[in-house]
Amino acid sequence: MTRPSIDRRRKQPATAKLRIKNFRRNSSDFIAIEHLANRCQFLGYAEVFNTAPAQEGESLVYAALRVLYEPNAARKGLLTHRTADLWRAGKLSLHADHGLDMPPVPERPARDDTVQLVEPKKMKRLGKGGTLASRQALVHSLVHIESWAVDLSWDIIARFGSDTTYRLPREFFDDFVTVAEDECRHHELLRNRLENMGSHYGAFAAHEALWDSAMATAHSLPARLAVEHAVHEARGLDVMPSTIRKFRLNGDEQTARLLENVVYKEEITHCAAGVRWLSYLHGLAHTTSVPASEGPSSASNEAGDVQGHAGSTPEWMAEARRHSSVETWFHELVQTHFRGSLKPPFNVEAREQAGFGPEWYMPLATQPKTAAIAETLQEDSVCMQLQGSELASAEAMATV
Repeated sequence: MTRPSIDRRRKQPATAKLRIKNFRRNSSDFIAIEHLANRCQFLGYAEVFNTAPAQEGESLVYAALRVLYEPNAARKGLLTHRTADLWRAGKLSLHADHGLDMPPVPERPARDDTVQLVEPKKMKRLGKGGTLASRQALVHSLVHIESWAVDLSWDIIARFGSDTTYRLPREFFDDFVTVAEDECRHHELLRNRLENMGSHYGAFAAHEALWDSAMATAHSLPARLAVEHAVHEARGLDVMPSTIRKFRLNGDEQTARLLENVVYKEEITHCAAGVRWLSYLHGLAHTTSVPASEGPSSASNEAGDVQGHAGSTPEWMAEARRHSSVETWFHELVQTHFRGSLKPPFNVEAREQAGFGPEWYMPLATQPKTAAIAETLQEDSVCMQLQGSELASAEAMATV
């Protein structure tokens, strides 16, 4: 096979410039061709990038790219643990890797053929865990979600970590390295549990809807934090207690305890990271001055000024400044970048532990049908009372 040529000016393999036409997005044909195009991209960068473990002295962003370009889920785990160890030991930098031919952040992480990918609507229902096969399918779906969560954690570092308009401190990277390692451990524990149940990762089909959602926020760190961490991960907190109950009621205490004592508790902290750093960006937008004079693109000067293109205010910052509270900014981000409304019931206690109360999510919530009916009846009752009082007044006037 001839290796695709690389257009170094655009840093994009020529073969990866395929235009995928005449295929409905998320159709089986589209998924297969898109997968092939991604493979071409990864092969095209093989000569300038490989997925060996992170090396001392390189940047965290480069190390994150190693994980994203690794196609095997188990090996992604090895790279994740190695990177986290080096980062905590102070052996990875935050600065760019001068002299290295940096590949771009892939539109989709590398994936091998372990799992058959299908359209979301073609996925079979997972069931209620009443049979072994149903419980295996439930655990398999969790294994797959955690695998994508590993990539999402490294993607937020690789995609946004070098953008100085966000002025991200080391604590941001600490948080998301921890999230990546947590998600990796969840994937490994659940994968082992699945094998102990007599199945394996790849035994069931899966979909990529989570990554499709991530690509909708690939241009904006605030949007990514809002949608992936304060919507999707928060939804995971909402449904986790019922998932645990499914396993427990059907006699699978081992899986129930794994979810309850490890996964659930740590997912609360992941949701909290999204809330914390969205709040940080909102505060930054309201405390940072932006000079009117032109300056370098995407630069931060010593006085603390943040400049976007040609010295202008970065778009994300201008958006944030339109909102006096982070909650209303969150509402705009979700309404812009997330399709649909938030569905109750909400896990109020877990969300509170993650740092955001009802003022964040209730204005975006779908109103339960019973509540909507009750509200309509109440409005009708009020109207009838008003009409009755108006009629009585009119009758009284007529008798005077």
